[in-house]
Amino acid sequence: MATETVIDTVARLDQAVSECRACPRLVTWRERVAREKRAAYADQTYWGRPVPGFGPSDARLLIVGLAPAAHGANRTGRMFTGDRSGDVLYAALHAEGLASQPTAIHRGDGLELYGTRITAPVHCAPPENKPTPAERDTCRGWLVSELRLLAPTMRSVVVLGGFGWQALLPVLGESGWVIPKPRPVFGHGAHVVLAPETRPAPLHVFGSYHVSQQNTFTGRLTPEMLRAVLRRAADLAGLNPPV
Repeated sequence: MATETVIDTVARLDQAVSECRACPRLVTWRERVAREKRAAYADQTYWGRPVPGFGPSDARLLIVGLAPAAHGANRTGRMFTGDRSGDVLYAALHAEGLASQPTAIHRGDGLELYGTRITAPVHCAPPENKPTPAERDTCRGWLVSELRLLAPTMRSVVVLGGFGWQALLPVLGESGWVIPKPRPVFGHGAHVVLAPETRPAPLHVFGSYHVSQQNTFTGRLTPEMLRAVLRRAADLAGLNPPV
């Protein structure tokens, strides 16, 4: 999807995302993984399609990742579900009162998010977890549409990793908020307040290291570090979850 599609509800957006076939390399890869599978999941039916965002349509806090994992969300059909990254993220969300349970195993496991939605700048699992700039740009229209639909209630964003930060800021600049110059630099704990241009309120944008195994296994990102960012973002979004 190279340009914004005019879709009037988040539910219709999610359906449209799940049917996208715009990037030949990603289509080939996600479907190959779904056929060949990992041995541990040989008896499961993989999703094998673009993975839409997850969470309520009136979310006040948005979490932006990178792209679905080949044997995680590409298998389960839900963002950060069924892999080690999701184990860390959902445990932190639950600890901060933003999720109904600390685990995310499959789409029918009863998990709910409170005032929080999760999305990504690329909705298909990429080879080596590395989408190309062209694939990012092709998927950009979905992010534009999602931000437009969430804008009335969205007050904070937590961006997991530098890829998401670089992909999101220009879209926010086109979606009614003012991006400072020079453009803010990504870093864990980075916090930028974007003044509204055509939106009703400022937007708080936070950076966090990605919840990848490379970061969590080495201690570069600890659960406490992630929770601190989520807590601050939730507070400024007006969620004030009980902890």
